[in-house]
Amino acid sequence: MPEPYELSLTEAVEEIASRRLSAVELMQSIHRRIEKTEPSFQAWATLLFEESLSLASKSDKKASGRGALEGVPYGAKDIFDTAGIKTAAGSRIFADRIPGEDASCIKIAQEAGAILLGKTHTTEFADGDPAPSFNPWNMEHTPGGSSTGSGVAVAARMVPWAFGTQTVGSVLRPAAYNGIVGFKPTFGRISRLGVIPMATSFDHVGFLARTVDDMALLLNVFAGFDPHDPYSQKMPVDNYLKSIIDVPRSPKIGLLRGWFFEEADAGTRVSIEETAQKLAKAGAIIEEVDLGIDYPRAYAAHRLMQESEMALWHQPLYIENQNLYGPKISVYLENGFSHTAMEYVEASEYRIKVQRLAASAVKNVDALLMPSVSAPPPKDRTQTGDTRFQSLWSFTGFPSISVPIGLSGEGLPVGAQLSCAPFDESKLLRVSKWIEETLGAQLCPPELGNN
Repeated sequence: MPEPYELSLTEAVEEIASRRLSAVELMQSIHRRIEKTEPSFQAWATLLFEESLSLASKSDKKASGRGALEGVPYGAKDIFDTAGIKTAAGSRIFADRIPGEDASCIKIAQEAGAILLGKTHTTEFADGDPAPSFNPWNMEHTPGGSSTGSGVAVAARMVPWAFGTQTVGSVLRPAAYNGIVGFKPTFGRISRLGVIPMATSFDHVGFLARTVDDMALLLNVFAGFDPHDPYSQKMPVDNYLKSIIDVPRSPKIGLLRGWFFEEADAGTRVSIEETAQKLAKAGAIIEEVDLGIDYPRAYAAHRLMQESEMALWHQPLYIENQNLYGPKISVYLENGFSHTAMEYVEASEYRIKVQRLAASAVKNVDALLMPSVSAPPPKDRTQTGDTRFQSLWSFTGFPSISVPIGLSGEGLPVGAQLSCAPFDESKLLRVSKWIEETLGAQLCPPELGNN
């Protein structure tokens, strides 16, 4: 058996459930891993070594009532409220903020037996000003954001899975840049109660982990209606683990070239084309699809609405603490204050048009395929990378996932992004699992491979 810290979430759950591995043994292995790697990669805002080990010991003693994630540690992006534990949102303004109650997702995780290992670094208020974390593939390149620490911690094998959030591209982009799987379910599928908002009509809770199986397990646990979250959607919930058992041998995949290829670098285009060829050879039906969307207009509309909603939430804080905000988020907020109601309504109307065009396109395929990002992670830690390719599915609220497909010429991870109709996560996960199995591209940073 590999070292316990190397186990995926699904593997760790199975080992603990069978009593072949104790929760304490897993936790101790992960603690040692963090002690070795965290000084370099700085994924964590807060670590709970003593508390997590104590909870692991209590988990091992349970004779009954064991949950679906029993004994497995996780990280929570530092915008998820945690009772009695600082939730600072990467901001000096919230440096001393200690919530009195857990976010809904944290409560569900606890009920499922998962153990909070710590809070992972986020960009300031989950926006543009970078977190202090380093990409484990190459420390000179950005690890992405805003779920920065979650992506780094999972990639560096410091934790099997972590919560992230996505308003534009903040789950899928760090997943792609760090060579792991990132999954954003449909808008409203998972409760956001107790998560510090960025833009309320776009914010999604998502996950970063190592396999598609992990994502099916997590969605099984966290999907559902929350009457206390005004954006939660009361929709049927599948058994996602069962839904991915019968993986299709010949899925119909719509390939988005057009703008996605025009804006991607040459290496990314080649990687996606080669991936499409491999999938076709394995039995997939590949059809080029044109959504009929003006992508730059959609992105501009998304940004305008996002900035407006950010400005609304931050206005009282900004008035009192303007000098404490970082430069990037300050620009976004000032933009938001200047947008008019007419501009917001116009952008909202275009959003509806884009949703309808995308819905029409996905009716004819099992999933849409495109690059996760326009290029590998930039050699620039003052930014978090290009958000445009992930934006469409946050703008529409459609589910999306990024899976690793290989390495660039520079040895940096490359991801493929897939999307499908709202609340059809079962289909998206089935197709993603088939692609994962077909490509066999689970990645591990080279400097960590022998650690």
